[in-house]
Parts: sequence; structure tokens; C-alpha cells
Amino acid sequence: MSGHAASKEACEAAQVDPAWRDACSALLIPLNECRRKNFFLPWRCEHERHAYEKCQYKDYVRRVKAMEQRREQNGGADE
Repeated sequence: MSGHAASKEACEAAQVDPAWRDACSALLIPLNECRRKNFFLPWRCEHERHAYEKCQYKDYVRRVKAMEQRREQNGGADE
């Protein structure tokens, strides 16, 4: 995990959909608050959006590496 996971209570209070409650949910909460405050204008909240997207990318890279390690351990039997 990236260490950015929000608690279940924080996600519920911020009305984060369960599908988006992942390792980066603590960054999604302030991003969504900023979006609502600024009427979802695309040029606002750039810092928050960049931080969230970077976290999502790092989590993706971590999952890909974990899958590659599993494939190596299984001798490539998953393919």
C-alpha cells in the first residue's frame, strides 16, 4: 500500500463510492472537496489532481511488479 488509504469512516463521511476506496483514497477526499467547491472547473485543483493521479500510477506500478513476481514464482504458468 502507498500509505494514503483513508479510514472507512472518513470515506463514508466524504461520500466516497466504495469502488474508489483504495490505497489513494486519502488523496481523493480533498480532491473531491476542491472539485465541488470550484464547480468541477478543470483548471482548478490541479495540485490535488496531480497528487491523486501520481498515487494511482504508483499503485498500478506496484501491482504490475507484484504480478510479475507471482508469474516468475509460478514459472509463467498463468499465461
